[in-house]
Amino acid sequence: MSMTSTNDDVLALAQHLLACPSVTPATGAVFDALEAMLTPLGFTVDRFLAGESPDGPVENLLAWRTTGPGPHFAFAGHLDVVPPGAGWTSDPFAPEIRGDLLYGRGAVDMKGAIAAFVAALGALPDDLPGTISLIITGDEEGPATHGTLALMDRMAARELRPDLCLVGEPTSSARLGDVVKIGRRGSVNMWISVAGVQGHVAYPHLADNPIPRLVRILTAIEAEVLDEGTDWFQPSNIEITDLEVGNPAHNVIPAGATARISIRFNDRHSGASLIERVRAIAAPEGGTVEAKISGEAFLTEPGALSDLVRGAIRDVTGVETELSTTGGTSDARFLSRLCPVVEFGLCNATMHKLDEAVAVADLRALTEIYARIVERALR
Repeated sequence: MSMTSTNDDVLALAQHLLACPSVTPATGAVFDALEAMLTPLGFTVDRFLAGESPDGPVENLLAWRTTGPGPHFAFAGHLDVVPPGAGWTSDPFAPEIRGDLLYGRGAVDMKGAIAAFVAALGALPDDLPGTISLIITGDEEGPATHGTLALMDRMAARELRPDLCLVGEPTSSARLGDVVKIGRRGSVNMWISVAGVQGHVAYPHLADNPIPRLVRILTAIEAEVLDEGTDWFQPSNIEITDLEVGNPAHNVIPAGATARISIRFNDRHSGASLIERVRAIAAPEGGTVEAKISGEAFLTEPGALSDLVRGAIRDVTGVETELSTTGGTSDARFLSRLCPVVEFGLCNATMHKLDEAVAVADLRALTEIYARIVERALR
């Protein structure tokens, strides 16, 4: 298939995906649509459900095509979207072109990128050796417990292990290709509880007020300086995100107080080490800590993969790409366990916003960039 006809197809592919409502966790029709796109291209498609309530079940799709011995290049992404919210100019799940933009929930995050990758597949030479796979979940925007992690288990069972991986998250900022993510900070949330003894405020000696102790814990946590940043990461930061006593009575000393903190951390730390650090601060004041690690920090050192991606971007757009580790978490945090991984996709100005939209020209340019990346990776 020629590049011209491929670029003509990407808009229709994107519209087809956008027309399938797929608020996280996505299931059914949107996966049907993607499978119908991949099967004619010679891909084996494996769709499966993983997990149970409360975080499951989650629908996932693993697709692969091998055309001879050679490297394995993987594209990863998600078909689920955040809820559209009220106030759209048009139906968020009825894709509409107005001017130079295609509107719809998921246009940039990230059905547009998936459409561009599928369209790029048709532009590849027929004799290109190696394996191409797609690792697509329906639960990246949700708990992400049974999404990409389950896909990785499925790949291991089928002895599919990529050599390089590209995640199609919307990394571009001012224009297509200006930012590629080569890492992300880790994330951990902690819930700090302090128990006291309830009593009348007029008889404090018969009670134990937990609030001053919790305040002292939070003051000590707030004073912590985790690091000054690294060559590739900004400094790690701790934020107090909730404080709750739930005491409706003005004359009662409460029996307990809780707080929640969130830490975004670079690769000088691990989630486990930070949990122990906070527990050591809380323990002298009688505080207990429960925690959930959303992901560890990772870095794909600049090198062959980032050079390949930057070169393809430069050839198509003329843009000199910045390598970055900023932003929130993505499923690249899991895939980095398998192989070098970078993230590159559309402009992120409207992601998660009302009237999310992608420039049609960017869809076409991204298709061409993805085609060049894959071809050069497998040569």
